[in-house]
Amino acid sequence: MSELTRRRFLQASIAAGVTGPLIGTPSPASAQEPSWSEQKRYATVRGRRMAYYEVGQGDPIVFLHGNPTSSYLWRNVIPHVQHLGRCVAPDMIGMGDSDRLPNSGPGVYDFATHRDYLFDLFRTIGVDERAVFVIHDWGSGVGLAWAEQDPGRVRGIAYMEPILRPPEFPLPAEPTGGLFATFRSPAGEPAVLERNIFVEQILIGGLDLYLSETDKAEYRRPFLQPGEGRRPTLTWPRELPFSGGPADTTALVQSYTGWLASDSAVPKLWVRANPGALLSTSPQNAPLIEYVRGFSNQEEVTVFGSHYVQEISPHAIGRALSRWISRLG
Repeated sequence: MSELTRRRFLQASIAAGVTGPLIGTPSPASAQEPSWSEQKRYATVRGRRMAYYEVGQGDPIVFLHGNPTSSYLWRNVIPHVQHLGRCVAPDMIGMGDSDRLPNSGPGVYDFATHRDYLFDLFRTIGVDERAVFVIHDWGSGVGLAWAEQDPGRVRGIAYMEPILRPPEFPLPAEPTGGLFATFRSPAGEPAVLERNIFVEQILIGGLDLYLSETDKAEYRRPFLQPGEGRRPTLTWPRELPFSGGPADTTALVQSYTGWLASDSAVPKLWVRANPGALLSTSPQNAPLIEYVRGFSNQEEVTVFGSHYVQEISPHAIGRALSRWISRLG
């Protein structure tokens, strides 16, 4: 190509807007995005630092995770609704980037402790009225307990794979085999505190190809060191209300479940995971499914996925939430 031809080509390219940056000059789009952890904010609660992700403005939309996840669970859901309000996704105490509790041991991270820390966090950061709760697993327990205290503060509740125990139903028998029997026995300590079984086998192993290596690393990161730092992931399965207890947590779960079933004022969205796990379509779950379908002022949508459905169908969940929240008063 002659010098004259080359010059004309460059002039035409510039006029058409098709030339890129000079080689070796980084463009703004190539700058590395901050990690999820780097985007978190912090608040001091009861002398401990609690982490939370926040984006958007307006009435609060609160996303609560369960075991053994963190606010990272909601990373692909929140963008669908962040234009509709102030989205807040905390890390429970001892999980994600929130501080660990001192003198850790059996019972330290029980449901009431997580509830109290999150309730205080809500007060600290100004989540106090017109709140929408988007809840999963044990996060459902905290969100429903908050709503039960004063339903007038709640614009709506969207739940998926919740921890429920209808007070009129008999409690399920203690598991006699499998991992949950292990967790609720003395064998739970070596299985979880030493081998990190809940994270590695139930979460990461269960999701398999739905998680990238980056996702797996983020879920492992809070629990890399063996020992008491992993205690929350062991205490949670021991808090599940079976016939063997624990009695105090069982009473709390039955109370908020009974409230949810009797309330007719608060709009509800059941995001049903299919095939699901806690609310799966198995025959033994049929009475519970019928019970849940009887909740007043409720819509139901179905998305594909197992227990950690946010990792499998995040965009379907996000679109369902956006449509539902947009209609709330």
